[in-house]
Amino acid sequence: MSVLTLFVIIFVLFVLIRIMPGDPFPVERMTAEMIAQKRIELGLDKPLLEQFINYMSMLLSGSFGNGTSLYNGAPIKPILLACLENSFKIGVLAIAFGTTVGLTIGIIAALNRGTIIDGVCTIVSILGVCIPSYVFMIFLQYFFAYQIPFFPYFFDPSRFLFSSIMPSMSLSLLTISTVARFTRNELIEVMNSDYVKLAESKGIYGFELIRRHVLRNALIPVVTVIAPLVVDLLTGAMVMEKIYGVNGVGKLMVDAIAGEGIDYNYVLALSIVFSSLYIGIMLVLDILYGIIDPRIRLASKEG
Repeated sequence: MSVLTLFVIIFVLFVLIRIMPGDPFPVERMTAEMIAQKRIELGLDKPLLEQFINYMSMLLSGSFGNGTSLYNGAPIKPILLACLENSFKIGVLAIAFGTTVGLTIGIIAALNRGTIIDGVCTIVSILGVCIPSYVFMIFLQYFFAYQIPFFPYFFDPSRFLFSSIMPSMSLSLLTISTVARFTRNELIEVMNSDYVKLAESKGIYGFELIRRHVLRNALIPVVTVIAPLVVDLLTGAMVMEKIYGVNGVGKLMVDAIAGEGIDYNYVLALSIVFSSLYIGIMLVLDILYGIIDPRIRLASKEG
């Protein structure tokens, strides 16, 4: 189903991009004859179905073709992989940091529900959703790069780990708040169940209770929420990459759309990569369901 879904998505993306009005080159600097010649070189004069078959053949061979206006028509694959690597590394750091902090805040809030600590944790999680990410990014830049010049103002590939701390923290804000809220709510719901009350009657409290009896049963809704956030973080954030000067896929998508001529080949390649990552993450999510909760595996076998 994942492979079939991806094929349908690629077909729809290809058709939509091909039927868009205009030409994928800087027409302001080209004559009508030059445009006609370029369309022949790119195969845009052929029937739509033939174009799609040729594109799929190229895609299955591991190539995305060449750009039309971006990077002087250079091959897309090496540029895309370099940008994807930067976004992926920063995204992994943001996911790890955001999930760890969010789970910690959610567990602390659930263990102290109804207290001042719970209220503070709830306020922190709400602020994470309400504050626009670009405001938080500028705040970090101002205090930790300008007022206290500890981190570099812009991303530096030669100092990747150090200079990616602020971008990854900026991206993790929404993850922290989302994971914290869902973790707290799910833990409280599970902690009110009969088997947890039985464990408490046996003298099991605090983090030991959470670890042995509560966390695993509360993780499925949390993992479901994390999945789409993972895709967003791994595929880069356009605002973050613009503010911090990260050469990632978010910035590449903006450049492909906002250049002299919309580079449809880059837009299509990036859209396919984004779709593939989302489908892959959802596939992993389905597998994780069975690992986290064995009852799902048993129900699947019985069905």
